[in-house]
Amino acid sequence: MTRPPLGGLLSGEPRVIAAGVDVLADALAQQAVPVDRVDWRPPPPGTEDALARVLGDPAHAEADTRAVRRMLTARPQLVDVRPAHEVLGLRPGDFLHAGPPLDWDRASGPMRGALIGAMLLEGLAETPEEAEKALARGAATLEPCHHRGTVGPMAGVVSPSMWMLVVEDAEHGGTAYCSLNEGLGKVLRYGAYGPEVIERLGWMGAVLGPALAGAVRRHGPLDLTAVMAQALQMGDELHNRNRAATSLLLRELAADLVEAADEAGTAGRAAEALRFAAGNDHFFLNFAMAAAKCAADAARGIPGSGLVVAMARNGTDFGIQVSGTGDRWFTGPAGVPDGLYLGSYGPGDANPDIGDSAITETAGMGGFALAAAPAIVRFVGGEVPDAIAATRRMYEITMAEHPALQIPLLGFRGTPAGIDVTRVVRTGILPVIDTGIAGREAGTGQVGAGLVEPPEGIFTDALHALAENG
Repeated sequence: MTRPPLGGLLSGEPRVIAAGVDVLADALAQQAVPVDRVDWRPPPPGTEDALARVLGDPAHAEADTRAVRRMLTARPQLVDVRPAHEVLGLRPGDFLHAGPPLDWDRASGPMRGALIGAMLLEGLAETPEEAEKALARGAATLEPCHHRGTVGPMAGVVSPSMWMLVVEDAEHGGTAYCSLNEGLGKVLRYGAYGPEVIERLGWMGAVLGPALAGAVRRHGPLDLTAVMAQALQMGDELHNRNRAATSLLLRELAADLVEAADEAGTAGRAAEALRFAAGNDHFFLNFAMAAAKCAADAARGIPGSGLVVAMARNGTDFGIQVSGTGDRWFTGPAGVPDGLYLGSYGPGDANPDIGDSAITETAGMGGFALAAAPAIVRFVGGEVPDAIAATRRMYEITMAEHPALQIPLLGFRGTPAGIDVTRVVRTGILPVIDTGIAGREAGTGQVGAGLVEPPEGIFTDALHALAENG
């Protein structure tokens, strides 16, 4: 019996998929054979059993579906602006910070600088030297922002007198907080603490915070997802580029800010607040962070889910939290971003990555939305095709596409959202984060901006914890 020709067994032209075998794919391509290349490599040794246990659990897929649905259906709304001592219960000497838990002895230069500045701002020390000695003696209580439903950019230090954005999830009921953005350069969040930094923070507490509070209360709840969706259409990625979002926010609140100030008899303060915000293209970043925190927190605590609900760095450690493993941190060394430097600064001046702002990537913004912001490549280094490729790569490690945050350059495809621990481990593809770069020495401030990835081991650790919980 003769076998029929191969063509007689196919209903159409064959489709070739090459997974990690470039030499074969190249040979076929040279013969004009269409090839779909898959970026793949075997999972790290020792993860096979954990992957099998997690992915083989019948409840795992349902848990992931539930978690990512909650993340994507969150409706974060700006509802108020209030001092940290009121909304977070901070007392004198209580400071929050970015990233996983940290003590003074392990704190990096910019984290130490920000804590010194907070001591000066709160009147707990007269000089930087006095503040540093007090902190070394344990005069302050340090706690991660994430432990109190809060996120803070870069060092992320929050002290009692700082004013906080209050963002509520109108769908699931959670609340998230974030401090106000100081701008770029020599600012507290980058570890600077000079007189101009403390003076600016004092003005923000006396003028900017109350002015914004009056405007928000007069306006009523502000839909932050709507602002962010429109900003993506206008060239932002909502982490390192917030120019459009800041403009949209001011457009939304300006009239209420002026009218609220008129009613309070502080009309001049409205102009001060508007001038400050308009001169700070990163002003909206903190609003986006609080919105992303709301969305990520909505997905917490779902047994069996491998959805990442927090990515954060304290300048020493890079940590993640996962929906199915509670509040446990999985940590590894923070890396130094690869990017562009300001003035005469270079890689030797850079501190390892720092900040809670990677919460934006966790929820499908920032580095995951680089394709929406081609202009960002001039700020963080690279070319436009690099930005598009970075976003496309993130679809490989996420569970869904965001229904509201869409990218025009990709045919209005939703941003990749919901990082999946199992996919990160299986593919070896790490989340891409665009970030500012803080100076290594306390008091320096910002020295550049660039891209960074988490350490691979933290995802492997999270996977093993999921398997043990199962």
